[in-house]
Amino acid sequence: MSYTYTPPDVPLEILYHDDQVLVVSKPAGLLSVPGKGADKADCLITRLQAVFPEVLLVHRLDTDTSGVMVFAMNKAAQGALGQQFEKRQTKKVYIARLDGLLEPREGRVDLPLIVDWPNRPRQHVNHDTGRPAQTDWRVVKYGKAETRVRLMPLTGRSHQLRVHMAALGHPILGDALYASGAACEHPRLMLHAESLRFRHPETGKSLTFTAPCPF
Repeated sequence: MSYTYTPPDVPLEILYHDDQVLVVSKPAGLLSVPGKGADKADCLITRLQAVFPEVLLVHRLDTDTSGVMVFAMNKAAQGALGQQFEKRQTKKVYIARLDGLLEPREGRVDLPLIVDWPNRPRQHVNHDTGRPAQTDWRVVKYGKAETRVRLMPLTGRSHQLRVHMAALGHPILGDALYASGAACEHPRLMLHAESLRFRHPETGKSLTFTAPCPF
């Protein structure tokens, strides 16, 4: 699936940094890391490296998702933070606007996911070969024909929140891959990483960072 990459020309939004970690708010429309081809070289980590040459990747957000990301400032911190993500010791909270009225007001999606090879980068539910994936949801409020929710992923599969919401019959608004019809007619994917909690790799202190939702 091809598309024209037009990254936003906006300044870096640094939420916190010290000699171990760098926490930023990623804008929607910007790759986390370089994509394939010179036209996709502009990305968040490249922009950060222009200011912090030592910065290292820990995790990613989809191009069209905005919100909180943490980067490491050295190899030891990268390893420690990576372990927290791998062992599900971090807490991630997202805000999303969904097509339709999701009921009940809270619940959990437990559906295994795997890449849909003929239709990459799409992922899909596969009970035979998919990797375990769980997402908790909680309704924030109902609109006329949409639902604002908080999503708490317990795992970190590619496109997890997008596929899980679509599997419930309520795709995220603006999702060109998993929504259809009027649900696609939004200026961006309505998914934002609102907060991230992790332990500082040096002190072990629990830290939580938030970025206000732009929609």
